[in-house]
Amino acid sequence: MLTIGSLALGVSDMPRAVAFWTAALDYVPRGGLVEDDWTVLVPAGGGSGGVQLALGLSESPVQEEPRVHLDLHAGDAADQAAEVDRLVALGAERVDWKRYPEDPDFVVLADTEGNRFCVIDTSRG
Repeated sequence: MLTIGSLALGVSDMPRAVAFWTAALDYVPRGGLVEDDWTVLVPAGGGSGGVQLALGLSESPVQEEPRVHLDLHAGDAADQAAEVDRLVALGAERVDWKRYPEDPDFVVLADTEGNRFCVIDTSRG
C-alpha cells in the first residue's frame, strides 16, 4: 500500500522558504540539514504528527491558479482569522482570488515564494 511521504514545493530562495514554513507549521529541517537545492521539513515534535514538506530549488514560475496546493486546517472562524494574521506577519500575502464563492470557508494566501495555499475553517464542514 502507498502512503504520501512528502508534499514538495518549488522555491527560488531556500533560506527564506525554510524560515517561513518552519515558523508557519512548527516544523524543522529533517536531520537539521538545510541544503542549497533540497530540504525536507518534518514536525518539530517528531513522530508521525504531520506530512513532510519538501522544498526543492526551482526556476519554474509560480502558477497563479495551481493545480495542486496545500490546505491548512483551522478549527473555526476565529482560529482561521488568527492563523491568517500570523501567516501574513511571517511573510505570506493575501491573494485576490477571483474564484471565491459567495461565502467561502477558505482564505487563499501565497507563501514567501508565491506558492498558493489555503487556510480553511473546518468547523463549517
